This record gives sequence, structure tokens and C-alpha cells, in this order.
Amino acid sequence: MKFSCDKKTLADAVAGVSRAVVPSAAVPVLQGILLKAEGFKLQLTGYDLEMAITTEIEVNVQEPGEIVLPAKLLNDMLRSLAGEELTLFSNQEMMTHIKSGITEYDLMGMSPADFPELPVPNAEKAFEIDAAELASMIEMTKYAVSTDDKKPALTGELFSIMPGELTVVAVDGFRLAITKHPIVSDTEIDIVVPAKTVAEVSRLLGTIGGPVQVDANRRYVVFSGGNYTIMSRLIEGEFLNYRNVLPEGHKTRVLVDVTPFEKTIERCSIIISERLRNPLRLTFKPDGIDVKCETPVGRVSDHVEAEIDGEEMEIGFNYRYLLDALRFSGCDRVILELSGPLSPVKILPVEGDEFIFMVLPVRFNNE
Repeated sequence: MKFSCDKKTLADAVAGVSRAVVPSAAVPVLQGILLKAEGFKLQLTGYDLEMAITTEIEVNVQEPGEIVLPAKLLNDMLRSLAGEELTLFSNQEMMTHIKSGITEYDLMGMSPADFPELPVPNAEKAFEIDAAELASMIEMTKYAVSTDDKKPALTGELFSIMPGELTVVAVDGFRLAITKHPIVSDTEIDIVVPAKTVAEVSRLLGTIGGPVQVDANRRYVVFSGGNYTIMSRLIEGEFLNYRNVLPEGHKTRVLVDVTPFEKTIERCSIIISERLRNPLRLTFKPDGIDVKCETPVGRVSDHVEAEIDGEEMEIGFNYRYLLDALRFSGCDRVILELSGPLSPVKILPVEGDEFIFMVLPVRFNNE
């Protein structure tokens, strides 16, 4: 195999597909990227047996062929080359020569025959969505994905695909994040996409511009946009019926500016640590929100103005969970709906229904 191409284009492609490579994989070939050159194209593939990332770039192919090269070494070499153009040549013994400017590298490759064959997903088109909109939905919800392997289904995001609407849901048992967006679709299917996959979809496809096509069945999902295709196995198991856990109605409604609220929480959380995880004590009063906290190292009190309608109420919160919900809302102002001191709190946009965030309260030690 022999080809020449723009160095930066190849380096970016290698970095992209490397996201599906496990550097510490027990099988050496899984630490590599499959390169296949033919015609005027170079196809690159990374695969960790659960997720595959594939892309194509334009190159000048002098000799077609394919080889597997160690992802980390190849990535480091390409980033170190000083020239703008490079030539890559692999012989029959898998020795690969890379040259750009005055710099030359020799790198031992692996046989493409040993690279695992990608599954054929046979997934059908589910919908198309603007890449930026899909990335936004993922970024707004991924903070609430569970990391508890005892509940595998919750370690991914639910994509609930309905005719005309996509709903993305993440939940970890302490907080819930839901966002939805209109789509053109005749499909009705619920799939749970692994957290790693949705993170790479957001990272690689979020800035490409244009549409992303999503194909799905009960076992696989395929995201295609720009020059990238991301294929992933789905997580099996029952996802939480999130509709049943959303509280209906409320006793208190709070309208608050996000930035001042965030800064108040940050100031009051200074005395909280991993060892001293006392909750923040928020009191919702007619003149605003009093925020207090007390730990063995000290105490703090603060206040943020808010428009409050309903009963006065005191609720304890894990400050990180509350901050995450505020930050990922992307709003200047939000609405909090409170049903009681021990009931989940809903965080909503002031206008529309783009998202619903829910945070569980924390009991105080004396309760």
C-alpha cells in the first residue's frame, strides 16, 4: 500500500476513529486502526467490539492495499511531523514507512486479516436530525447518565423515537434529564445507546453541519453524518419508565435567574468536600431563596432573589446535582416546581417544553 495526502487531514481522521480504540486491549490488533486505500479514498476504522467509527478521506493512491497500524503511535507520529504533505508506504512484511518533510518514521503494522469483521447491523432508517440539534440534546442530558454497572440500562441514554418527535432521556437514580425535538419520522422504537457512543456522536458529529441520519433496530444503532459513520451495539434491558416518576402538579413555583443562582450555590458549597457531604439547605420564601449549609469546618448563609408563588418550603440538595441541572439547561432563567420537602424538584424552561430536569432532594440528618 502506498499513498500521499495532506498531513493534517490524515491526523484528524486518525484522531477521530481512535475514539473507538482501546489502548490497553488484550488483543493487539484492537489497539490499531484499519487503513484501506483504493481509488482516491482512504478508509479508516476503529473498533472495540462494541462501537465502530469509520471515516473516509481523499488521498492519492499509488498502490492500493490495507494494513492495521497502532493507533496511539500513529497518532503521535502524525502530530509530530513538520511537513504539510506526507507519504505512507507499507510493504508485504507490514513495515510501514511514513515521510513528511525531513522527518521519516518506520512503524511495524499488523495484518488486516486479524482485524475483527464489523457486524452487519441491518438497521433501518429511523430519522434525520440536524447535527447541532442532536449534539445539543446529548449535551443537555448526558450529565445524568448512571455509572452504576448494577443497572446496565441506565448507563446509556434512552432514544425514544416516535413519529414526529425524538425524546432523549438520562437518569441515574438521583436526577433525571429529558429533552425532546421534532423530527420527520414514521418509526416508533425505543433504544438505549451506550454513554460512550453518544459522547462520540456529540464530539465527532456535533460540528459537521448538515443532517445526521440515524438507523436503528433492536440490536444496533448507526449514526451517519459528514465523513463519519458511528455504529454501536445497544444496551439491553428495561429502561426506567420515566413518565411514571415525574410529579404531577406543584405547591410552589419559582422563577429564578440562572447565573446568580449558580454563583450563590458555588459560594455556599465551598465548605463541602468529599468527606463532608452535607446538603445545602434551601428555603423558598416570598422574597427569594435562602441558601445555607453547615459542616464541621464552618457554616455559610446566602440569598438569591427569585419570584416565588406558593407555599414556603425548605428542601435539602446535593449541590453538584443542582448545579449540573442549572448549567446544562443553557437558559438565562428557569422555573422550579416544588411539590414538597421530600418530593423531586422539576426544573423547566421559562418558555416551551424543550427539557425537563428533575433532582431528588436530600434528607437532613435530623429527619
